Amino acid sequence: MTLDRRQFTGLTAAAAMVVPQTGDAAELRADPGPLLIATWPFGLAACKQSLATLRKGEGILDAVEQGIRVTEADPAVDSVGVGGAPNAAGVVQLDACIMDGPSRRAGSVAGLEGYPHPISVARRVMQRTKHVMLVGAGAAQFAAEQGFATQQLLTDAQRQRWLEWKARQPLPKPAAIPNHDTIALLGVDAEGRMAGGCSTSGLAYKLPGRVGDSPLIGGGLYVDGDVGAAGATGIGENILRYCGSFLIVEFMRSGLDPTAACRKAVERIVQGERRPAADLSVNFVALDRRGRFGAAGTDQGFRYAVVTKDRAEIMQPVLVET
Repeated sequence: MTLDRRQFTGLTAAAAMVVPQTGDAAELRADPGPLLIATWPFGLAACKQSLATLRKGEGILDAVEQGIRVTEADPAVDSVGVGGAPNAAGVVQLDACIMDGPSRRAGSVAGLEGYPHPISVARRVMQRTKHVMLVGAGAAQFAAEQGFATQQLLTDAQRQRWLEWKARQPLPKPAAIPNHDTIALLGVDAEGRMAGGCSTSGLAYKLPGRVGDSPLIGGGLYVDGDVGAAGATGIGENILRYCGSFLIVEFMRSGLDPTAACRKAVERIVQGERRPAADLSVNFVALDRRGRFGAAGTDQGFRYAVVTKDRAEIMQPVLVET
């Protein structure tokens, strides 16, 4: 059954697990099985693919990449990959990053045109170069050199929406920019190794070249193998100004559980922006090396997915309203 991320009801909240704070990552885990979490109901299919990848004996980075590729390939998801919204010029520009918890190595691409799986290109940046981030034409050239296949990313449906939006721009009141969602997927395996990834087409009808938080390490994603991981979705500018995902990991380092860390980060942003929380669209998911997870945000419709060997659920985060 297809889930509407704006209208999903009948959800349950996650309960934190209390376990000792000593020992290695595997010993600290309350549940020895792997745990995957991702933003939005469409993240459920991604997390299930990640779990299947782990069950085949592949690593946590493979699991994160393969899970996010499911979302990138789904034209029904209008904010990621081949279904993504174009910029103001009608061109789809994709952003993504991936990060390995044990090594803190990371790779990222931004403003990538013509390649449907920016998460895989980002991982190749991490593995094959001494850099962290490639952008625009340079990212596309690198993808071509690495043998990635090109694809037309602008769907007929998205092109029609863009044409309608563009036609309304001369009016005194500009047409509203539609909501957009990012997939941020975090995982920890049975041995306590963590990784995370993030992928998006960014804000619909953005200025060409605009980059939000999603491909920025510390903004849309951060993973520390000794502490935990966090990922973001929402309006990137409001997240990256506060290094939102990095901030959450640091809150967890100081002793907060993932839910409390997410909530505190959102509250910090609301305080700093001096605007109503409902106007900001900042939402986070997080997990720690002990296997606890949680989420918080300002959007009434925000939901997140959780998958383990025993469960596959859409969860309701803590809502920060002031």
